[in-house]
Amino acid sequence: MQRDDQAHKPSHDKTTDPAQAPLTRQQKAKWLRLHLADQVGSKTFAKLLKYFGGIDEVLNAPTGHLVSVPGIGRKTAEAIVRTRDNADVESELSLAEQLGIDILTLHCPTYPKLLLQIPDPPPILYVKGELTRRDSLAVALVGSRNASHYGQEQASRLAHLLAAAGFTVVSGLARGIDAAAHRGALAAEGRTIAVQGCGLGNIYPPEHNDLADQIVRQGALVSELPIRFEPLASTFPMRNRIIAGLSLGTIVVEARPRSGALITARLAVEQDRDVMAVPGRVDSPGSAGPHLLIKEGAKLVERIEDVLECLGQVGQILDEHAQQTTANAQNKNEPSLFDAAALPLTEPEQAILAQLDHEPVHVDQLVTRTNLPASAVNATVMSLQLKGAIKQLPGNYFKRR
Repeated sequence: MQRDDQAHKPSHDKTTDPAQAPLTRQQKAKWLRLHLADQVGSKTFAKLLKYFGGIDEVLNAPTGHLVSVPGIGRKTAEAIVRTRDNADVESELSLAEQLGIDILTLHCPTYPKLLLQIPDPPPILYVKGELTRRDSLAVALVGSRNASHYGQEQASRLAHLLAAAGFTVVSGLARGIDAAAHRGALAAEGRTIAVQGCGLGNIYPPEHNDLADQIVRQGALVSELPIRFEPLASTFPMRNRIIAGLSLGTIVVEARPRSGALITARLAVEQDRDVMAVPGRVDSPGSAGPHLLIKEGAKLVERIEDVLECLGQVGQILDEHAQQTTANAQNKNEPSLFDAAALPLTEPEQAILAQLDHEPVHVDQLVTRTNLPASAVNATVMSLQLKGAIKQLPGNYFKRR
């Protein structure tokens, strides 16, 4: 006689499609059942989905089947089975609706594409505010809670310039550098995302309630934790992978060598994202972290041009995906992420774009035609490449997409 666990052997050939239609309330409830179960973090969630092939199969799997998943012992399997069916899912969904919080899963079309690329993306993402296609062009800016006036000034300045150039600024809503970064982006009337280390039913630190409200209006608050989850020291390092994962690169401003900001930088490296650092005074303890990163190869950042130079490779990535993404968007009658009209352009960007069509133009001709300084033209064409509006050709020629 065939054993029961063989008769119901899970399929390993199923794949998930993040671009499918938005999930219904019932479908979200299924994901929450597993998300709220004991012993299920993002890595275990991913293992279970991969092994069984879908959320329904995971929820229906008995203990004997769960223990066959590599890395899941009997105690863990028993805890999952015991708690997955008793989770107060309806309360979580109702509270989300009451507070204006959206619940995204890995299958949602609005789940951030950059975050999907990291080794352990959150299976559930709580969002208050709105995530948009523009947020694929994001930079994280993090640093010390006990920041100096210099550090806060630099964080605010860089965030303001990045937001004005069309980047979304990502940080952690903490005191010091994080708050300065969010405020700098807001002052530029740009977008900013705050990743919390607690549930979105709480704001931490509590004195940032007003700041959080502003962020919701010009971006989003994000967390992977259940709505009522209280702030715990152990959860903040976990959220750092999300900060790095939402971003093309991470800038560190003032941090000690053993700080959370350095953890974010290390995670960015593991995610194959760029790491940048702002130098400081050699006798300042807060400069030790950024200086260490610079010694290890991080890009030294003094101006926004340094950031654009560091992210120059993003233009190549956009080239690889632009055609397919544009085709998909046209099929769905949506604006393409790589459509310059979907992003705010500075006056120099508008001036240069006006001089380009589908015929190559040399950078020296752009300097002549726009009467802009060569340094400004070089920085601006790089910015336009990052936004997917233009493409660089051999010999320093450029053309509109």
